[in-house]
Amino acid sequence: MSMVDSFEKIPCQIFPDLYAGSKFAAHEIAKLIREKQSRNEKCVLGLATGSTPKTLYAELVKMHHEDGLSFKNVIAFNLDEYYPIDKDALQSYNRFMRSQLFDKIDIDPSNCHIPSGEWKKDEVKSKSLEYEHKIEALGGIDLQVLGIGNNGHIGFNEPGSSVYSRTRMVTLENSTRIANSYEFANISQVPRLAITMGISTIMKAKKILLMAWGPIKAPIVKKSVEENITELVPASLLQNHNDCVFILDEGAASELTRYKSPWLTGDIDWTPKMIRRAVVNAALKLNKPVLSLTNSDYNDNGLGDLLVEFGDAYEINLQVFYQLRDSITGWPGGKPNSSLPNHPERSIPYPKRVIIFSPHPDDDIISMGGTFQRLHDQGHDVHVAYQTSGNIAVTDEFVTRFLDFAVGFENMFGIDSKKSQKILSDSREYLYHKKTSEVDTSEIRNIKGLIRQCEAKATCRYVGVGDDHAHFQNLPFYETGTIEKKPMGEEDIKLTVELLRKIKPQQVYCAGDLADPHGTHKVCLDIIFESFKRIKAAGDEWVKDCWVWLYKGAWQEWDITEIEMAIPMSPEQVLQKRFGIFIHQSQKDMVPFQGTDSREFWQRAEDRNANTAELYAQLGLTKYAAMEAFVRWEC
Repeated sequence: MSMVDSFEKIPCQIFPDLYAGSKFAAHEIAKLIREKQSRNEKCVLGLATGSTPKTLYAELVKMHHEDGLSFKNVIAFNLDEYYPIDKDALQSYNRFMRSQLFDKIDIDPSNCHIPSGEWKKDEVKSKSLEYEHKIEALGGIDLQVLGIGNNGHIGFNEPGSSVYSRTRMVTLENSTRIANSYEFANISQVPRLAITMGISTIMKAKKILLMAWGPIKAPIVKKSVEENITELVPASLLQNHNDCVFILDEGAASELTRYKSPWLTGDIDWTPKMIRRAVVNAALKLNKPVLSLTNSDYNDNGLGDLLVEFGDAYEINLQVFYQLRDSITGWPGGKPNSSLPNHPERSIPYPKRVIIFSPHPDDDIISMGGTFQRLHDQGHDVHVAYQTSGNIAVTDEFVTRFLDFAVGFENMFGIDSKKSQKILSDSREYLYHKKTSEVDTSEIRNIKGLIRQCEAKATCRYVGVGDDHAHFQNLPFYETGTIEKKPMGEEDIKLTVELLRKIKPQQVYCAGDLADPHGTHKVCLDIIFESFKRIKAAGDEWVKDCWVWLYKGAWQEWDITEIEMAIPMSPEQVLQKRFGIFIHQSQKDMVPFQGTDSREFWQRAEDRNANTAELYAQLGLTKYAAMEAFVRWEC
C-alpha cells in the first residue's frame, strides 16, 4: 500500500489528457464486450451523456470501424434524460446517444434503452419501474460509465439523493441548470426536471468507470475521492463500491493530495517550483506571510524534509519570497533601458510586436484587459487575433434588436436596397418561427458574428489599437452553428501559421484556460501550439525570439504557486477594464454558455483579479487593487 492509497479512497487512473483517458476507458469496455462475446453472453452497459464521454464514444466508434469491435451483443441503458423534452430536440440525450454512438455502430436499436422525456407525467413512475425491471431481468449492469457534476451529482442524482434511490423523476438544482445552459439558447429553456437512474441502481453495477476532465472538476473529484462519504456529495458514495475507478486527466486530478501536496505521499525532487508550491501552500494554510514561517511550521505541515535538505526555514522563506516578488511587474513587454535578470520579460527588443490571441471576441478584454491597455500605452505594436466568431453566444433577442435598427436606419435615410431588405425580413421571419431544435441559418450566424466583430473592434479602439490591428480569423472548426464543434483542422492551423508569419511577433498571449464549458479555448490553444510546432520545424528564425504567455479566461485563474508574471492594476485601471468589458453588450447580463458561474463576466474578472492581489498581499507582498496573472509556455 502506497501513501497515495491512504489519501485516495477510490482508485484513480490519471492520464496526460482526456484523449488518453478516453482511450483507456474504451479499451476497458471493449475488453468486456469481447469477453462476453467469447462466452456467447450479452454485455449490459450503463452509459452517460454530456461533454465528458464524447471522446470515449468517438474512440469506441473508431474501434468498431478499424478494429472490428462489434456491439451486436451489447444492451445499453442510459443514465438520464431531461424532462420534458422531445426525442429529436438538439439537447435531448436520446438524440445525443444516436449521433455520438448508436447510429455509428452495429448495435441493435431495440437494445438501446433511454429514459424518455416524452413520457406522460402520470406514467413516469410506472415507466421508471419498468426501466428498473428491464435491467434486473438481464442480471444488472455489467459496466457503468459515469461523469461527475460540479456539485458531485452522478446521473442527475443531485446532492441529498438517497443511497437507496432508484430510477425516478428529479428536480434539477439551479447550479446544474446553469452548468448545462451552454446546450440551450438561454437558462430559461433548461428543463427544471429530469429522469435519472437512482444511486442504488448505479451502485448495483458490477464495475464502474467515472471519468472527469479539466481543472474545473478538480475540487469535486478531491471531495469524492479523499473526503468522507456523504449523500451531499453523491459521487463520494462510490467509495462503498468494490470495483470503481476514477479516470482523470491531470487537470481533474490537480487537487488530489498526490498533486497538490506530493511531499505528503512520498519522496520528491525539491525543485525551485516545488519548493515555492510547498511554502506558499503552507503560508496560505496558516494565514501567515511567507517570511514569518518557522521551523515548527515546516515540521507541522509535512515539510521537515525541506529543512533537512536546505537548512533553516528563513533561508527557504527568502528564496520563495524573492520568486514571488520578481513575478510582479508593471512592464509586461519588458522594461526598456534596464538590466533586470529576474524580470519575467526581456528588456530587448523594445518595443515588441505583440499578438493577443482571443478565442472569443471578448476574451482579450475580460482576461487581460489591464495588460492589453498597458502594452499599448508602453508603445508596443499590439495586434489582436480573434480566433472565432463567437456567434453562438449571441441571443436571438439581441439579433432582433439590431435588425430593428438596420431597418430603421434604411428607412430614416431613404436607402432602398431590395437585397438587404429581403435578408432582414427573412431573418426576422426565421427568428419569429424558430424552434429550439433548429440550427441558425448561415445568414443569422453571420449577423450574430458581425455583432460580436463590431464589439471587438470597438474594444480595440477603446484601448487605442487601430482596426488594421484587429484580425478576425473565424476559424472553421467553430463554424458549425451548434454547441458541438469540429476538431482542430488543417485550415485552422494554416490560418494561424499565416498570421504568425505575417506579424512575426516577439511576444504572444493566448488563453490557457481549459475550463471553458464547451471546449473552444482548448481547441484554440491546441491550434496555436501546433502552429508554433510547425513554424519551428520549418526553421523560421523569428520564432526563436518569441515568448508565449498564457492567461486564464472567465472561468478560472492560475494557482498562485504557478504564476510567473503578475501585472498589478490600480483602482482606476480596474474601472477602465470594466468599461472595456461593457462594450460587449451582447454578452452583458445572463447570456448562454456561462458555465457554472451565474455572475456576469466583468464581475468574475474583477473578483478573480482582486483575489490574486489579495493572495500576494497575504503572502507578504505589496497590496494592489487587482492583478492579472500569466504563465510562460516554452514554444
